[in-house]
Amino acid sequence: MIKDSIAQRMSRLHGETAFAILARANALEAQGRSIVHLELGQPDFKTPQNIIDAACAALNAGYTGYTPTPGYLDLREVIADYVQRQKNVKTDPGEIVVVPGGKPVMFYTITMLVNPGEEVIYPNPSFPIYESCIKFAQGVPVPLQLKKENNFGLDVEALKKLITPKTKLIILNNPSNPTGGVYSREDILALADILRAHPGIFVLSDEIYDRLVFDGSVMSIASIPDLKDRVVILDGFSKTYAMTGWRLGYGVMHPDLAAQMDLYMANTNSCAAAFTQRAAIEALTGPQDGAEAMRLAFKERRDWLVAALNDIPGIDCCLPGGAFYAFPDISSFGLTSNEFASRLLEEAGVAAAGGTSFGAFGEGFIRFSYANSLDNLKEAVRRTEKFVKTLR
Repeated sequence: MIKDSIAQRMSRLHGETAFAILARANALEAQGRSIVHLELGQPDFKTPQNIIDAACAALNAGYTGYTPTPGYLDLREVIADYVQRQKNVKTDPGEIVVVPGGKPVMFYTITMLVNPGEEVIYPNPSFPIYESCIKFAQGVPVPLQLKKENNFGLDVEALKKLITPKTKLIILNNPSNPTGGVYSREDILALADILRAHPGIFVLSDEIYDRLVFDGSVMSIASIPDLKDRVVILDGFSKTYAMTGWRLGYGVMHPDLAAQMDLYMANTNSCAAAFTQRAAIEALTGPQDGAEAMRLAFKERRDWLVAALNDIPGIDCCLPGGAFYAFPDISSFGLTSNEFASRLLEEAGVAAAGGTSFGAFGEGFIRFSYANSLDNLKEAVRRTEKFVKTLR
């Protein structure tokens, strides 16, 4: 009876499979099973101590009340300075909205820009909440296939063919979840030329992993001056500073869009937490040693894991350029991605996400998060190799 009373719009939302895998893995652990957790995109490091200290000091100083809806002005000033240094994007506090986590920027941007029936081009495989938000807004999801042959980079020509008069928004994720793919500067510039020919199209640029790049750097499309007003940057503190549970992110956008996002915040969250905002100032202005140490550790893990996976007959894994995910091809074993992931968990005790958790074009792949210790990665590979031998 209750089910029949739920608004129809809720049927257009879906969750993240990685959390369902975590729940199953935890249930197996509760039964006494040994599980290696490679399912979640969560750094295994502690938040740097200077950031924790700043939060504690803020709480003791009374930062426990409401804050301005778009975030403290001094935090937005610090973010504006950081965005100019890190992304080469000149901005100011009036173009920044601080929100509780990165997902609100995703949800707010899509729902405030996309009308029913308008099309959104998004990478596939990719973070599953993109498609969920598009459907909730009654937009039309248009998947852009990311291919292994292209090291999961941006196929600009394929994207160009997907554009129609109904295209309203293009979503970029650079570096990418789940593939770790990085879009080249040349591809970003080629996309810019396409956007100039289609002035009604906006871009949501998810740059949450842009500090976790291992070879070279990434280019923000918002750094191209004549396109900046049509770009919303999504960024935050979760991945770079191991602050997933702190729930703090921000969007950078044209002031007219920022005003709409501010209105969204007023109607949903009121504001981001006061003490976490004070800690965020320390994160961006304090020592960066902790963040850099994490990046180097992820690189070491990436190098070892990809080489080890490629040593397993039947597995083929590209070298990811960023983030902390490996996305090996396991299609040679004749199982669907979800079958492989489910059996890997049940039979080998390795929790990983099937590729179709990230869209239809993820079939034939599985995602391993190397946001775990090198020792645990070695154990996961040992178990995986033993498991796939049973499939031959």
